[in-house]
Amino acid sequence: MTIRVLLADDQTLLRATFRILIDSDPDMEVVAEAADGQEAIALASEHRPDVILMDIRMPGTDGLAATAGICARPELSDVRVLILTTFENDENVAKALRSGASGFLGKDVGPDVLLAGIRTVAAGDALLSPSATRALITRFLATPDDDRPLTRPERLALLTDREREVMALAALGRSNHEIADHLVVSPLTVRSHISRSMTKLGARDRAQLVVIAYQSGLVRAQPDG
Repeated sequence: MTIRVLLADDQTLLRATFRILIDSDPDMEVVAEAADGQEAIALASEHRPDVILMDIRMPGTDGLAATAGICARPELSDVRVLILTTFENDENVAKALRSGASGFLGKDVGPDVLLAGIRTVAAGDALLSPSATRALITRFLATPDDDRPLTRPERLALLTDREREVMALAALGRSNHEIADHLVVSPLTVRSHISRSMTKLGARDRAQLVVIAYQSGLVRAQPDG
């Protein structure tokens, strides 16, 4: 199945470069290009892409507003947003994750990493670049936001004990295989727990489970090291 991608970046040359790279992959195709956030929202509604590569800093409606606008629309619930930025440790990245983005990568990543990132996000998994630190998540995701209050802990009552355990391990950055090894279950069982947790909590994908885990207090910040 071909992964359909929408490019949202105000730099024409960069969009052209991304298009050449993505279209060269037999399993992907670029369906549209947007030069600003407002155009990205319109084209997302028109084309319903699987993944949007979204730049944060664009004129007019920026990538943050566009991500929030896209992720807030029920008819676009299957659209995944992957943030591309040169500001990987910026608070804006955390705001994008709060708004519904599935993850982010730096613009300086190699072609193979970018294509792998698109596949990861299209599959419904979270993607944080290697340079994303625990401080980024705990400093911004676990603190109040005036527009988006912290997730209420009571919501976790919807989950079973095992679902909460799996969710907490996922929030700590463990992969399905690592969680499976830790709990002595199969990776398929872990994926089932993740999927049920997302359904019960109304999370778009694994990235949103991470946000909910920190904001509800299921997982708390730990000092680096």
